[in-house]
Amino acid sequence: MFNENEIKVRMDKAIEALESKFTTVRAGRANPNILNGIMVDYYGAPTPIQSLATVSVPEARQLMIKPFDKGTLKNLEKALYEANLGMAPTNNGEVLILTIPELTEETRKNYVKQVKDMAEEARIALRNIRQDANNSIKRQELSEDLEKEYLDKVQKLINEYNAVVEDKFKEKEKELLSI
Repeated sequence: MFNENEIKVRMDKAIEALESKFTTVRAGRANPNILNGIMVDYYGAPTPIQSLATVSVPEARQLMIKPFDKGTLKNLEKALYEANLGMAPTNNGEVLILTIPELTEETRKNYVKQVKDMAEEARIALRNIRQDANNSIKRQELSEDLEKEYLDKVQKLINEYNAVVEDKFKEKEKELLSI
């Protein structure tokens, strides 16, 4: 049976995934989310930075990483170097400081291209959800009118969610291009 809420939930998840990806693209300001996905070797086990240290933003363009256990400082530093973030951590023996460099015009444009690709991936995910829903509707033996009504509802949903993706993209693009 046609379940509009189930389709909305799947589309909401696609939007959430897009937002999550967008947070990994830095816009010249310090954002602890750029460290998401960086794993640190902690007694032989890969562990996320957030599990080993507190990450704070003392200034607009700085991240401070304070480990819970000072013995992990070297491993944290090594993981940050290997992550190839385009910035080197400064180690003062207590904390690591990452200074976010100013973005050049070229870098900003490259980030906009990345964000555009991420938005397109989200649109593809939404189209796949629409295709699944349409196939499900067509498999059910419904009257022509009911089938058309359900297909129209799915199309209306995809239009709404594509507009959300476009809005999120424009917002992120504006953030990246503003100096």
